[in-house]
Amino acid sequence: MSEAAVATSVTFEDVRAAAERIKGVAHVTPVITSRTLDARTGARAFVKCENFQRMGAFKFRGAYNRLAQLTAEERTRGVVAFSSGNHAQGVALAAQLLGIPATIVMPTDAPRAKLEATRGYGAEVVTYDRDGESRETIARRIAEERGATVVPPFDDPRIVAGQGTAALELIEETGPLDVLLVPTGGGGLLSGCAIAAKALSPGIEVWSVEPEAGNDWKQSWEQGERVTIAAPKTIADGLMTTSPGVITFAIFRQLGAGVVTVSDDELRKAMRFAFERLKIVVEPSGAAALAALLTAKVHVRGRRAGVIISGGNVDPATFSAAIASN
Repeated sequence: MSEAAVATSVTFEDVRAAAERIKGVAHVTPVITSRTLDARTGARAFVKCENFQRMGAFKFRGAYNRLAQLTAEERTRGVVAFSSGNHAQGVALAAQLLGIPATIVMPTDAPRAKLEATRGYGAEVVTYDRDGESRETIARRIAEERGATVVPPFDDPRIVAGQGTAALELIEETGPLDVLLVPTGGGGLLSGCAIAAKALSPGIEVWSVEPEAGNDWKQSWEQGERVTIAAPKTIADGLMTTSPGVITFAIFRQLGAGVVTVSDDELRKAMRFAFERLKIVVEPSGAAALAALLTAKVHVRGRRAGVIISGGNVDPATFSAAIASN
């Protein structure tokens, strides 16, 4: 399939359908504003707080949308997912709500809170060494042995459509925006939000924000093709991907404005700003878009800017260290 065909494999109608599917199950998360944030950035900023989503991150949207479309037979056989944390929890919770057995492959260095929450939702957790093993290979082996369905973290049209409901809600509440900043790991949230944002606000610029250490999207954007990097070392544990997804990159190449990066120190400062000024707890990955806004990585002065806070699942010790380091 050509990249153009892949890029059109998810439509705005798919996002609309996902919104109906998750209605009454997923939270319609709040959009907050701050005069302090506007004064500091020169923008009229609207912050979409997916840290208040069920299980603490946007990942529940795509997971539920994907699992709700399984056949009765597929539900009986169960699902297998691989994730550093938030997708794990999203799939585990969606599976619990739908009565589906779930197995999640997670790295041994995943945040303890995310491991415990995933188990708490009733999923079986299989751990692996992030540096020496392939999580996808392990997941596919387990799925083959059990006849289960693999639920990838981002590179699936139904996952993308579900994640796009975050931007759908945001723009339906705020009206047209000039800019949208989105934290980016594999690109499910990014590509889904780009589809929804461009449909509702055609002139909008959608920007990908990723950690400096994990700049696979920036390199891929600049080279015009998917680039693979070594496993990055960053406090943004949810954005430690090594390559953009096939589907997600094709969509963003067609709809996106560009890619910017933020340092770990900028992520910490954004977490502290969110805590002190917005009164919310944000995990490092979830703070990426806010960090880009605060550091003027994208031109926003005098413009209406949407910011996605993608999650708030962070260990107390990690959070305390982050906000105390500035």
